[in-house]
Formats: sequence, structure tokens, C-alpha cells
Amino acid sequence: MNEILEKLNSIDGIEVELQKDLKKYSTMRLDAIGDLVTVKNVEALKKVTKYMTDNGLNYRTLGWGANMLIPATSPVPYLQLDFPLDRNIFEKPQDEYVLPASVALATLTSHASKFGLKGWEVFTGIPASLGGAIFMNAGTNLGEIGSLIKEVKLITKNGEEKLIKIDQHSFTYRHNHFVNQGDVIYEARLIHFGISEGITHKIREYLEMRNRTQPLKEWTCGCIFKNNQNLLSGVTCRAGLFIDIMGLKGFTYKNLRISPKHANFMENSGESSYEDVLRMINVLQKELKLQTGVTFETEVEY
Repeated sequence: MNEILEKLNSIDGIEVELQKDLKKYSTMRLDAIGDLVTVKNVEALKKVTKYMTDNGLNYRTLGWGANMLIPATSPVPYLQLDFPLDRNIFEKPQDEYVLPASVALATLTSHASKFGLKGWEVFTGIPASLGGAIFMNAGTNLGEIGSLIKEVKLITKNGEEKLIKIDQHSFTYRHNHFVNQGDVIYEARLIHFGISEGITHKIREYLEMRNRTQPLKEWTCGCIFKNNQNLLSGVTCRAGLFIDIMGLKGFTYKNLRISPKHANFMENSGESSYEDVLRMINVLQKELKLQTGVTFETEVEY
């Protein structure tokens, strides 16, 4: 595999780093080593996906690692986008925004707060790239990012460009229905719902609430479990609430701890491994099922 990846270095807009320390590429800071392919423009992305597919290599797209657990070693290389961003687009409010998938949601939140873009408050405080947020339809109690996406551009595993027109069937809770295996989102068109002076206050207030109630300064991967939404009864079962009721806030295993602030977060306080996290998740899933009868799916990917 190394010989195949090293040949990618000759392609303009591609940087290959073999056996790179990937600890900082995950918000949970798990020990991990892997091959990283950084792609800096769309033409390079077309070439790299086709080249890997033609050579029988699978790959995994790596954003900010905010809802992803990275194993200690990986049999497949990681792709990361580092596309240029024209920051002039943020000098004043636009009707629509065409942005690279690698832009940080924090950048968008700052712009929304400055100019009062209605709707953009839904991703306040989420430590992710735009592409990663679209992939999982990221959101908060205020809503989901899918409601703001008009178009998505991606490159398939065969190096083909694809334009997705977003409609009411494109997203469901923490999930998209248009990205296939090997597809890489590289650009999106966003809208907003008008301008309101109250958005600045709403974003500031929500950030303060998240800081009070979530371990934002700790090494976590965001929420471990999706909330269980019963479509027949209309009742939402919140994983964090049930874990709290079971008295597991603060429960520790090696260097992992169920957050005392929010029970749906798991904190890494030291040299935790991928396997340690999976064991903790498995214990929590079994206990949740045993005590509540509800099966909670993981929100974090692994």
C-alpha cells in the first residue's frame, strides 16, 4: 500500500504522510497511527479517489474527527480536505454561500453572530468541518444543519463529480441519504432564513449554556449515543438522561469517565485506547437496554 500512496505525492495538490501520528486529528485524542492523504483542490480529489479505486484501495474521509473514533492502526488510508477559502465572502451577508467542505463550523457561527443570520444558530458550538456536519446532519437542540443546505457537490470513488440537489428526503436525524461508500463531499451551497438582531444574543446565550452543561474543554467525541425517537408515540428518549438516572455519571474505566456534566459524553483523561472506548460503549448499551428496554444507536462512528 505504501508504494501506491507514495506515487500520489507526484500529483499537484496532494500531500502523503505515511505512518503519521493522528492523535490530534480526533477530538477524543486517542492514540492512533495511520497514512494521511491531504487533498488541496477538486482536481486532485478526482485523481486521488480514482487512483485508489483503480488500485483496489479503500479509504476513509477524515474531517475534524469530532464524532469519529480512530483506531490505533488502520488498514486503510485517511483522506483530509484542505481547500482554499475566500474569506471575502464573509465581509457582508450573502443570500447564499458556496463554501468548501473543509471550512470550520466555528467560522460560520462567528459570521452568523456578527450579521444575525437566522437558522445558522443550529450548529452553534459543534467542533466540526462543514462537510462532516453535512455527512451526519449535525445539530443541536435548536435544529439541524440539513435545513440550511441547498446543494452538495461530491466526488465519487471513480473520480466523477456529482451535484446533489437537497430536498425533504435528503436528511433524517443524524443521517444523510445521498453519500455513498467512497463519496467525498467537497462543497456545499447554504442558505439562511433572513437577518435578525436577536441571533447574536441567541448564539452567545446558547454557547454559554453549552459551556455550563457540556464538557467542551475535555477530550470527547461529542455525544456517544443518538437519542431514540419513537415515531409511533412521538416520544424522544434521551440517552444522557437515562444514563444519569442509572447513576452512571462520573463512572470511570481506566482513563475514561462518563462526564459529570453531561452523561452522553465520555471524557478521555489520559492515554485511552480505541478498544477502551468500545468496551465502555458496549457496557453502556447493554445497561441501557437492560434498564430501559430501549436500544440506543451510537452517534459516534467507529
